[in-house]
Amino acid sequence: MSVFERYLTLWVGLALVAGILLGSLWPGLVAAIAAAEIASVNLVVAVLIWAMVYPMMVGVDPSSLRNAARQSKGLLITLVVNWLIKPFTMAALAVLFFEGIFADLIDPADAQQYIAGLILLGAAPCTAMVFVWSQLTKGDETYTLLQVSVNDLVMVVAFAPIVAFLLGVTDIVVPWETLLLSVALFVVLPLAAGIWTRKRLGSAKQIAAFQGRVKPWSIVGLIATVVILFALQGQAILDRPTVIALIAVPIVIQSYGIFALAYAGAFLLRVPHKIAAPCALIGTSNFFELAVAVAISLFGLNSGAALATVVGVLVEVPVMLSLVAFANRTRARFPKPAEGE
Repeated sequence: MSVFERYLTLWVGLALVAGILLGSLWPGLVAAIAAAEIASVNLVVAVLIWAMVYPMMVGVDPSSLRNAARQSKGLLITLVVNWLIKPFTMAALAVLFFEGIFADLIDPADAQQYIAGLILLGAAPCTAMVFVWSQLTKGDETYTLLQVSVNDLVMVVAFAPIVAFLLGVTDIVVPWETLLLSVALFVVLPLAAGIWTRKRLGSAKQIAAFQGRVKPWSIVGLIATVVILFALQGQAILDRPTVIALIAVPIVIQSYGIFALAYAGAFLLRVPHKIAAPCALIGTSNFFELAVAVAISLFGLNSGAALATVVGVLVEVPVMLSLVAFANRTRARFPKPAEGE
């Protein structure tokens, strides 16, 4: 690993501070960035995420998708954890903390809003950022794409019913523009660019060399994204630090718990590490664009539910970096993939 990658947590920490300072010192610039969005997807952040995803997409070999699909254990873990476990454990943790442990610290009406926001987060597993986490753990690019694609297909039909059930309402309006635009920006377009790049480069040696040259830009995109996200939410952090910390507690517990469950399942099923790591990380990370958009449409821009989904964004990067580091340290404990896999 390069020095830049080795101390990535430090750079992210500095980016966090820089983002808060940016939001405080140049609110006009931050407001302009915030206004650059379509269907609740911020276009500046979208470009940066695209830059993060593209280097990994260059490594996706479309002809290998058939072989990847035959490795069903990783897909099974992803689907079970993401859709049969994660939404319900997040809801349970939200109720435990905001109707129980934190009941004396939070107004009951606000508590219900925070619970709603956490439910939305739990029902929206990651689409884009998982490509970054997979790359940092040397995950299989083709298999990660397959996992994300299947997960997105399930999300189209499962997100609204699960959220409606957990919130106790029936009139959930899924912002299809946000969902479809996010998939197009973060999966379809980078994949198309990656395939085109592979064809232009030709040989495997040239592809590997090109990936080596563009990989640093993926990390630069991650750092820049953190700066912007924290700049956009810097005032909320400064105005309500205690509330932010309280909301973060169940999110952090959920993140580590979901990762432990999926990673342990992959280990017990003897899934190779290049598949095990991304299959555990995809459920740990969240599709925050979708969660934030639904929270705003259901409860309003300044609601507690919207704030809770934003806290999910703030917590995600440091938590995911710690899990990436753990996955990398434990790589040797997983079985090596069979020849040709």
